[in-house]
Amino acid sequence: MKLATLVLEDGTVMEGLAFGAQTDAVFELVFNTSMTGYQEILTDPSYRGQGVLFTVSHIGNVGINTEDDESARPQVSAAVIRSLSPVVSNWRSALSLSDWLAEHDVPGISGVDTRWLTRKLRDGGTQKAALSTKGTAADALLKMVHAWSGLDGRDMVKEVTCEETYHWADDAGSKWVTDHRPQTTDDGKAMVDRPWSIVAYDFGIKENILRHLSSYGANVTVVPADTSAEEVLALKPDGIFLSNGPGDPAGLPYAVEAVEKLIDSNVPMFGICLGHQLIGRALGADTHRLKFGHHGGNHPVQHLPSGEVLITAQNHNYCVTAGDLNKAEVEITYKSLNDDSLEGIRVKNKPVFSVQFHPESAPGPHDAHDIFGEFFKMIGEKHSG
Repeated sequence: MKLATLVLEDGTVMEGLAFGAQTDAVFELVFNTSMTGYQEILTDPSYRGQGVLFTVSHIGNVGINTEDDESARPQVSAAVIRSLSPVVSNWRSALSLSDWLAEHDVPGISGVDTRWLTRKLRDGGTQKAALSTKGTAADALLKMVHAWSGLDGRDMVKEVTCEETYHWADDAGSKWVTDHRPQTTDDGKAMVDRPWSIVAYDFGIKENILRHLSSYGANVTVVPADTSAEEVLALKPDGIFLSNGPGDPAGLPYAVEAVEKLIDSNVPMFGICLGHQLIGRALGADTHRLKFGHHGGNHPVQHLPSGEVLITAQNHNYCVTAGDLNKAEVEITYKSLNDDSLEGIRVKNKPVFSVQFHPESAPGPHDAHDIFGEFFKMIGEKHSG
């Protein structure tokens, strides 16, 4: 095995074993606390520009298969792990984690004390970092880190959004979603009376979100991130969805402008993660960077109107500043039980709501799946009222 070197912006140097591609990479290092689902994590476009430090100790044991991708390729800049499985054992596996990362020019380092490194990021905050799996010296890597501009204020969405509009074609994954969601509303009525037309903005959309939307019988049209509000409304959608995505929402003024107009259109709208942050900014709130972000599948949030607690999947480094919202116009619906940060909002006089967490999971718990049903219920109420 070849050696690999990881350098943090504060000068910390860690050595381990190289896997994946033989290359150098510079990125923002974040830790993910999920116990399973490394393939879904690595293919989540929200990780563009970041390296993922896995807190679970053993990675790679089930290899890589074609069914569990959340996008067409690994989106992370690097993978940092404690132990790489020497054996791949799963009937669906098509290739090993190391070979798959090598195919896509993504480096990895194993043999790192991930517990110590996670504590360092938790206590001191997210850091820029560089990884070499081809022998670049530590001092050269540190220079690369200090020369890198980072993610604040940058438009990372342009690197992951689709190039042109397309219609989502249902796949085998949707059958699982359909079979496991409620088929009726609380009053026993059919969930969908006709196929609703949904326009989904692709800011880095995960495929499991598209599976959930289509599982409710919707016809889903996916549009690029820079699509104007006028172009979306010309499609005459019954509902508009704003997806997750990477980077700083402050770097997307064109998206905020479109969302402002779409809010005024009164078309039902639902946002997740980055989509939630864009709605917050469109409503006049600022967004700020969290100390080390929320990344993992075990984050408790509380639904404030009911008091119900959900365990959720999360992946974000930025947060809507709750104090900036006009409480006469916006209801705060969810908060984090880890740090009290804002996790959901609903506009009081418009059919608009959003959540910071990921109700589609992939990976993660399924506590919040029903939030997709709230979106379609809102659409139904808008058309019946």
